[in-house]
Amino acid sequence: MTVRFGLLGAGRIGKVHAKAVASNPDAVLVAVADAFVSAAEDLAAPYGAEVRSIEHIETSKDIDAVVICTPTDTHADLIERFARAGKAIFCEKPIDLDVKRVRECLKVAKDADATLMVGFNRRFDPHFAAVRKAIDEGAIGEVEMVTIISRDPGAPPVDYIKRSGGIFRDMTIHDFDMARFLLGEEPVRVSANAAVLVDKAIGQAGDFDSVSVILQTASGKQAIISNSRRATYGYDQRIEVHGSKGMVAAENQRPVSIELANATGYTRPPLHDFFMTRYTEAYANEIAAFIDAMTKGKKAEPSGADGLAALVLADAAVKSVKEGRAIEL
Repeated sequence: MTVRFGLLGAGRIGKVHAKAVASNPDAVLVAVADAFVSAAEDLAAPYGAEVRSIEHIETSKDIDAVVICTPTDTHADLIERFARAGKAIFCEKPIDLDVKRVRECLKVAKDADATLMVGFNRRFDPHFAAVRKAIDEGAIGEVEMVTIISRDPGAPPVDYIKRSGGIFRDMTIHDFDMARFLLGEEPVRVSANAAVLVDKAIGQAGDFDSVSVILQTASGKQAIISNSRRATYGYDQRIEVHGSKGMVAAENQRPVSIELANATGYTRPPLHDFFMTRYTEAYANEIAAFIDAMTKGKKAEPSGADGLAALVLADAAVKSVKEGRAIEL
């Protein structure tokens, strides 16, 4: 079965998902919708797709699934619309910035028996997935501590910051999902610290650019997250899991993995410069997993419930910073 896709949103992440869909042999990109028609046309043309309105895609019988890449404040409404329309739904994170709204949306999707997957792409990175596989195989024994380092090369525009929901809901939310993915238990305690060290304008917009979080489960397992909006050396993405029998880690990735040694010392090429190149395989793999959920009866994961759980942790981190204390969930 070839899954026929409609893509909603022709921005940066829309382009990433259009490529992932078009490169999958079991998928075809049928239509693209965007508020800016010229953007939709530019994205649709290379893949032989049509430009359609969201309303048209909603009623189209030649579309089985949609990928939602529109602004965050439209996600929940679109999930509900397409769930009722009988389409399978892949939605970029987050479902919404409000926990109550997310719960309402998930109920609609459940009542419609819709396939819904949330775009936490890092679960599908081959290196991070290999870490999880080592855990599942018992290679490091019982997980005890998880360390996640995620630092962007540079901060996004302040206009984006103002509508992002803040660093915990926009950036750290990926790490909250990764922590849950690796811990194997739900965090019950959240302690967060935050500062403005990169750009004063970010602080003036009511947000932070440098944060750290400690999550703890009921059994005492911990996850430590370090985030920064500035890493002068590239896109810093590392994880380490320490267990009762050993440790497993995933290092930073480079476009070219070589090491040069000469009289001046050892040097390696720079890191990837951002998520669009660092996580190319992850985006392709998550679309493949979504297709498997539709065609092979596999569970769609990360699910809407996973999206909700990560948002709950983000809200707790915000509250922890605001109140200067650990938050019990």
